[in-house]
Amino acid sequence: MFSCLVCLFVLLCSTIADENSIRDADIFPSSPEIERGSTLKLFCVLGKRYTQHRNASHIIWKLNHELIAQENYNIVNETVSSITIHNFTYSKAHVKCFTKYLGKEQLLVHTEVKSGFPPDTPGNISCIYYFEAELTCTWTSGRETNLTTNYTLYRKMTEGTVTLPNIVNSCQSKTESCSFYYPYTPYSSSFCFQVKAENVLGEASSDCVHIPMEKIEKFEPPEIVSVKKITGIKQLLTVTWKMPEKILPSQDLHCQVQYRNLYSNSSDFITVPLNSAQKIGSCNLTGLWDSTEYLVAVRCISVVSIFWSEWSRGKTASTEEKAPSEKVDLWRVIESSHSGGSRSVHLMWKPLRSFPLSGRILRYKIQYFPEKNAALKVTNFSTDKKIILLLNEAAYIISITAYNSAGSSPEAILRIPSTDEKLSQIIETVRTFTTNEEVVVEWTASEPEVTEYVVEWYEELETDPFGRSWQYVSNSTNWKTNKNNFKPFICYNISVYPLYGNKVAAPYSIQTYVQEKKPSEGPVADTGIPGKNEVTIKWKEISKDKRNGFISNYTIFYKPEDGKELNETVNSDVLQYKLKSLQANTQYTVYIMASNAAGGTSGEPKTFKTLKFNKEDVIFIALPVGLSMLFLLGLWITCILKKHTFKKVCWPDIPNPAESIAVEWPLDASMNNSFMKGVTSEAKTIDFEDVSVLEHCFPEESQEGSLLMNCENRLSECTDINTKDMINGDKKILYNEENEVDRCFLPPLPYIITDQDIRNQIHSNAIPVKEVQHIEMLEDDLCESQQTSFKNEDVLKLEDCSEKALFNPYLKNSVKTREFLISENLPEHSKNEPSSRSTVLPPFQQNVPGQSYVTVDMFGLATAH
Repeated sequence: MFSCLVCLFVLLCSTIADENSIRDADIFPSSPEIERGSTLKLFCVLGKRYTQHRNASHIIWKLNHELIAQENYNIVNETVSSITIHNFTYSKAHVKCFTKYLGKEQLLVHTEVKSGFPPDTPGNISCIYYFEAELTCTWTSGRETNLTTNYTLYRKMTEGTVTLPNIVNSCQSKTESCSFYYPYTPYSSSFCFQVKAENVLGEASSDCVHIPMEKIEKFEPPEIVSVKKITGIKQLLTVTWKMPEKILPSQDLHCQVQYRNLYSNSSDFITVPLNSAQKIGSCNLTGLWDSTEYLVAVRCISVVSIFWSEWSRGKTASTEEKAPSEKVDLWRVIESSHSGGSRSVHLMWKPLRSFPLSGRILRYKIQYFPEKNAALKVTNFSTDKKIILLLNEAAYIISITAYNSAGSSPEAILRIPSTDEKLSQIIETVRTFTTNEEVVVEWTASEPEVTEYVVEWYEELETDPFGRSWQYVSNSTNWKTNKNNFKPFICYNISVYPLYGNKVAAPYSIQTYVQEKKPSEGPVADTGIPGKNEVTIKWKEISKDKRNGFISNYTIFYKPEDGKELNETVNSDVLQYKLKSLQANTQYTVYIMASNAAGGTSGEPKTFKTLKFNKEDVIFIALPVGLSMLFLLGLWITCILKKHTFKKVCWPDIPNPAESIAVEWPLDASMNNSFMKGVTSEAKTIDFEDVSVLEHCFPEESQEGSLLMNCENRLSECTDINTKDMINGDKKILYNEENEVDRCFLPPLPYIITDQDIRNQIHSNAIPVKEVQHIEMLEDDLCESQQTSFKNEDVLKLEDCSEKALFNPYLKNSVKTREFLISENLPEHSKNEPSSRSTVLPPFQQNVPGQSYVTVDMFGLATAH
């Protein structure tokens, strides 16, 4: 029978395909919905477009892009192929029909398949009835069908257990609720309610549940008319409300009033009975706090109903005020004295912390006066909770009083010490620690009779005195507060002040972090000027806002190029460190890590290179070089300053006889001169060894100096006389002025040279000298002259002159007296006039440039001839 139905279905599909030949292909059934876990069977029909070249054997099937196995295929005829999928568990899937021809796949048609469940029987039917407005029922549908399911709510009239078929109302819904609206909401206590659920897989209906309408009645919320206090009556509020219009008649009601003060999270309730005829309800709330604001709300219910109305909109009111019963919480921050002797005192106070409150504070009265002169009392008023007072150096008494409409609070008194007052140190130690939720401060005091303290805390970077927090602690030496009162990673200053009477003792302060993390940045290294084997690393402290905790130490990491990294750790108070034992002429990389309890952060790395030589090496090298250069410089300067002295010692100046002004140079005279002829004819060879030097026929050195000075003066006078004729054009010295020359050259002079000797010396190159003229007569004359000049001094004896006139070969270039050779062939008149033609030379002076003298070397040349 089933096979016949399938064949008929296939034939029908083929017929439809023939009639709709313009379509390429079709899939049947389209978008099926089946029960989960059942078998899915689909058919794919080819259109005429494909039948010329393809048939059903070319059809392939895919489920969500996955190829279905061939054993699930069934070829019905040339144009129809079917697919069978057992135990289909997909909630939703896509089945696609393809043709595969010449290795290519082409999509023909696809469809969406859903699987689900038939509906369960609805249950838990409940309804809410708003009189003459709305009737709404809800239910539970059971398990999810995953298919489109429709629900129908039936409201049926009953008599006992019999349902009246003519009085049935229904509403449709696709969700689990449905409503009837006025005028289809008549009041009756004989209704029952039934729900039917249905989808493609089946349907299910619930039983008809009887629900009395009065039990499901729910009011609209009442409206509060007023909440007010009664003048002169404290701790009381009167509440008045209005009932809604649509309420079932002849029903007793209950109304509930909720109230709470705005400083509390808990509420109190009071129930007020009413009847349906009463449209206004009211009650008094008693036992309230003075000067306290309250929030009030009302709701109502029928005595037979199970549903309260919603709460009315809340309304606030405040009870009657009374004068504040407690003093304000007062504290101060004292700044250092100014240049004029005044100081700023920052006063601050908190609202009263105790309940009940005393109403709204209208103003505060601040009074202060010097401790030793109450007559100078000053009064200020403020609506703020802080004020700055400018006081002098004396001790002051300050009081604060709070005022409201009912009166004033007790005075809060605080003493400000004088600037020169020494405060006692009562607190010995303070420590802090944190738990999961709290910050705990503990301290020890040296005086147990002190029972009241003030704990003050503020951020380290806080500069505003009014930004500080404080709290009074009584009869305890520890204080706890919520951790949320402190910011993480911020340093706080915490101080504990002991109080005795109205005086404040010296505080004990510490710093703390409630939570730490590693620093936000690391220190920056400054390498300075490296040495050969060491370098001093310097760094600055991390700014306080970037520390995020207490810095415990610094670690210096340094690494030579292509070497192993090393490190040194120092305490947090050290801001420089000298790295030693470094390699010379090596590049290093260095960076510094700052660490706290949560971890460490490194700064930017820096590089430096050690020197090849240190200062000692440079000094060791430079000192000898410098000393050598200084020595050479000094030697050079000495040579410049003493060049004439060195020149005379090392390279003496040999004068040119031709430039002498003492005698006439014979070559300038006429060769026909009779004197020259006589000399030439009698020239003979001179023997150098016949020259003798007179060494000791002169005065002592002390006498010789004065003698030489007299001689030089006389010589200069004579030279002036002789040079006058030379300036006039006569180039030779006029020797005929014998008297003047003789007056110039006094007998005491040590150098006496005869005119004839000079002529023989000058002509030594052309006239051979035969023998040396004896100079005994000259010696005698010289000694007599010296004895005459120094007769009072007895410096030399005559016999010394003759005995010491010996030749000294070592003094040939520096002798004081030169002896000239006289040729035997000279004319007699020349030989006989040594005394009359004698020429006196200046004494020999060492190291005097331009001095005229004749050396023995010149006579050597004459001998060679």
